[in-house]
Amino acid sequence: MSQIHVLPDLLISQIAAGEVVERPASALKELLENSLDAGADDISVQLNDGGIKQIRVADNGRGIPAEELKLALQRHATSKIDSLNDLEAVTSLGFRGEALASIAAVSHLNLVSRAAGSEHGWRTESEAGRVSEPEPASLASGSVVEVHNLYFNTPARRKFLRTPATEFGHAEEAFKRIALSRPDVAMSLTHNGRVKWRLRASSPGARIRELLGDGFDESALPVDTGPGAFRLHGSIAQPAHARASRDAQYMFVNGRFVRDRVLAHAIREAYQDVLHHNRHAAFVLFLELDPRLVDVNVHPSKTEVRFRESRAIHQFVFHALEKSLAATRPQLPEPGHSAGQTDRSSQWISQRPGLSGTGGNFDAPGAARPATLAHATGAPASGQAPMRLHAAEAGRFYSLLFADHTRQAPAERAAAALPNNEDHPLGFALGQLSGIYILAQNRSGLIVVDMHAAHERIVYESLKTALDADRIPTQTLLIPATMTATELEVATVEENHELLATLGFEMAVIAPNAIAVRAVPSMLSSADAAQLAHETLQEIAEFGAGRVLTERRNEMLATMACHAAVRANRQLTIAEMNALLRDMETTERSGQCNHGRPTWFQITLAELDRMFMRGQ
Repeated sequence: MSQIHVLPDLLISQIAAGEVVERPASALKELLENSLDAGADDISVQLNDGGIKQIRVADNGRGIPAEELKLALQRHATSKIDSLNDLEAVTSLGFRGEALASIAAVSHLNLVSRAAGSEHGWRTESEAGRVSEPEPASLASGSVVEVHNLYFNTPARRKFLRTPATEFGHAEEAFKRIALSRPDVAMSLTHNGRVKWRLRASSPGARIRELLGDGFDESALPVDTGPGAFRLHGSIAQPAHARASRDAQYMFVNGRFVRDRVLAHAIREAYQDVLHHNRHAAFVLFLELDPRLVDVNVHPSKTEVRFRESRAIHQFVFHALEKSLAATRPQLPEPGHSAGQTDRSSQWISQRPGLSGTGGNFDAPGAARPATLAHATGAPASGQAPMRLHAAEAGRFYSLLFADHTRQAPAERAAAALPNNEDHPLGFALGQLSGIYILAQNRSGLIVVDMHAAHERIVYESLKTALDADRIPTQTLLIPATMTATELEVATVEENHELLATLGFEMAVIAPNAIAVRAVPSMLSSADAAQLAHETLQEIAEFGAGRVLTERRNEMLATMACHAAVRANRQLTIAEMNALLRDMETTERSGQCNHGRPTWFQITLAELDRMFMRGQ
């Protein structure tokens, strides 16, 4: 066994470099953060072979005085903190004093800098940790750092680097994160002599559009909680525009890009019942809080943080996003606007939050609005045959089709053909298609609604609201539903009377293997009572009463809503269809079903005109 001894400085730096400089992208991130900490508002990046061969970062920041140039390349040398108090309230991106020394230990590094007021710049070079004396150099302002042949002296580490194309992909992502965090800074990125990004200083929205594309911008919902102890602002994509991967998830804490489990969980919870299967949310979010409430000194990479009040942060982020996702409703496209010109997500706008339940009055001429949607989807009244097309609506539809269009542009006909229905963006029903879709007409054209998916969302939101208000209203069954039950189901009923009452059920054990369902949630009165009871008891037995009303609450209510939603091939009257449309317009998150699928689409008259080549 060897004796205890102190490691050489170079080896210490190389060990540190393994954590700080995982790949060229890590080195680029550290250099960009140094430029921002130096007050730069114009940064230029040049890479060769993905950064393996060369990384060059030039900025117009404050620069480094000649007498501090060598010191800047020493380990734990920094201008950003002086004491423990500074460390506990870090406001800069860098603070550990490790980045430049770690990069210099595993590369050929050139540093040229000109401090404000200096007559000229100064240069120093480092090869495997050996730093040269500064000498005069030509430089207008700021600093230029060039890193050549990363990991040239640690071949075991270098062999873990991927192809230049892969390494460039990681480096470009690091560049985009920094660029998103500081839209006020002009930035450019060149790879192998080819310009990849040239970004002017701009607004946050413009920077997001530049880096993530118009598709994200057009599907985005704004988030801004306003001033307070915490502030969350930025943009989140609507659930219908979620992605197959997490490639568009950007979370910043006090301007620093982070990956944090508390924040990630809060975001997943906010999206939990509007995302389809394994889709992932897209977002660019900025969390601002007192730096003393977050510890950024968790890992040398500085992408991990620890919150001093993690529970409060979780709830704050969750409720802020849930509010933004809920505060939407359908709206007509702008005049002359076509879904073919931009993403259909533009049909949604923010409105004040608040759930209207399944209420709302259907005010189309000659139609009566049922008291609730649960009643509206029941059997037609005696003597009333299901209608495929309402006469008045059919007349309006055909008059639109056969109108004289010689004096009007095709896209301008809708306003003249329909009454003013701005309060009803989803328009009025025309009929059903294949027993699955409702076809409706608004001023902009045709609306197609998946009636089961839409009704499922409406019932689900109503159940959540009722349960939040204490308990779900109950509907006593005229004839109790008797069902064969297992011993576990019998025991679950006997032990959970209060929980079942909260959920809107009344059940009684009438035999060792039989249960009578005497009442069900009033919103689910049209569902199969026995099947609904079976699944509810199974949920309670599997997860326990406590979890059913906490973490499993929404999953259980979603299952209940699915049972009550109107089924395919169910023929609805025009009044029932319109009742569904009105409820969609007043229900939170009605653009997606409980599984994240879209519930409706708009096809504009302009799109139809193009399909049939009218006016051409």
